[in-house]
Amino acid sequence: MQLEHRADGTRRTLAADVEVVDTFLSRARGLMFRRSIPDDYALVFEFDDADDRDLHMVFVPFDIDAVWIVEGAVTARKRLPAWRGLGEAVADTVVELPAGAAAGVEPGDRVRVVE
Repeated sequence: MQLEHRADGTRRTLAADVEVVDTFLSRARGLMFRRSIPDDYALVFEFDDADDRDLHMVFVPFDIDAVWIVEGAVTARKRLPAWRGLGEAVADTVVELPAGAAAGVEPGDRVRVVE
């Protein structure tokens, strides 16, 4: 699986190592207690409907980029600092990436997981 970003007629791969979490426990754990993640990694949270989705960085010792998506369209992107970062936006999908990996991703762009 890959995470693909499309904007202005161009397509690029944001991550080639994609992990989808869809259970209560895997969503609750997220990136907590990991020491690092690979540069080409994305953690994807999929939900049944669009709603306010909160992220926190408690027990995450590295910065990340977070992307909130509704029906494939980006609604928000934010850099979350280690340990103390907080983020919230409406989404049916949330993606966590290494810091800097979502540079250039803007609201309205398309982001999706590709098999």
